[in-house]
Amino acid sequence: MMASSYSAKDEDGHITVSGPGAAALRTRKPENTAFKQQRLPAWQPILTAGTVLPAFFIIGLIFIPIGIGLYVTSNNIKEFEIDYTGVDVSSPCFNCSQSFSWNSTRPCSCSIPFYLEQPYESNVFMYYGLSNFYQNHRRYVKSRDDSQLNGNMEALKNPSKECEPYAVHDNKPIAPCGAIANSMFNDTLELFYNDPNGTRVQIPLTSTGIAWWTDKHVKFRNPGGNPTNLTAAFQVTTKPVNWRRPVYELDSDPENNGFINEDFIVWMRTAALPTFRKLYRIIQRKNSMVPTLPRGNYTLEVLYNYPVRSFDGRKRMILSTISWMGGKNPFLGIAYITVGSVCFFLGVVLLVIHHKYGNRNNSADISN
Repeated sequence: MMASSYSAKDEDGHITVSGPGAAALRTRKPENTAFKQQRLPAWQPILTAGTVLPAFFIIGLIFIPIGIGLYVTSNNIKEFEIDYTGVDVSSPCFNCSQSFSWNSTRPCSCSIPFYLEQPYESNVFMYYGLSNFYQNHRRYVKSRDDSQLNGNMEALKNPSKECEPYAVHDNKPIAPCGAIANSMFNDTLELFYNDPNGTRVQIPLTSTGIAWWTDKHVKFRNPGGNPTNLTAAFQVTTKPVNWRRPVYELDSDPENNGFINEDFIVWMRTAALPTFRKLYRIIQRKNSMVPTLPRGNYTLEVLYNYPVRSFDGRKRMILSTISWMGGKNPFLGIAYITVGSVCFFLGVVLLVIHHKYGNRNNSADISN
């Protein structure tokens, strides 16, 4: 039997061990330092009525005005939304929604009249919105090849396996590959103002400046360093299955064509929720004396290319202005007001309890 002897604890905190296993036992003990022996100085707040009550009141008095400011700012943002899915029989797009599919050879067009009750003064942002479309599905999100989208020639000819089953078609690599690109939104929206004198004026829509700068200039590049002859760069590839035209024909502007097309870039940034909106166009304000969109009658011309009937989806067009805090979203203001009100209410309740029972406890302590 192995024998070992232990001495009393040394002043430095180590235990002296004699015998064959002495070295192994000594190495397992942490050094006698303030950090390893958990003797560092610590501070623990003592929660008293004098510290808790002012904290509740201060949070309430700060959060409530901030919340009111955020809520008022959000409500001052003008927003108009129109659903053009064509579910109802009375909808101008009903025939398009019933007859159109991915395999349709001809696009369907429809016109939706609407009325703006108030003028839009600053820049107006046009969005398209989809409902019941789950871009956050794991396989859908992974179905892309970032190397191909960055202009890598090897990835262009040999797409990633993550793109399957949208990697190859007719023995040719698909560019851009993957389910995200294959399901790209491709409705064409045009806006017309119906002047009171009877003329119909088309509203100019800006298609650039709608994507993130980092996406446009860093993540997405055309093969060969954005060449002017994209037809030659993509000659070894074929278009996605559901696309009507190849990627090098998305726009006539060479700075907005191919993988760097901003409509394509915006679509490739997947949404977190099944109901979402994406920026489609910008209506620039050109004259400070004239509203960007005056009050009156308008017509939305839709080239109905994107079917949503198969997944019970909805399509809508949104016109919106923005403020320093972004688009219209009252949630942040409501959240601040709620938290501030709860803290202020708790402060009042605790103050009443402290005033009613605090003196009684203090007198009991004195008597003891």
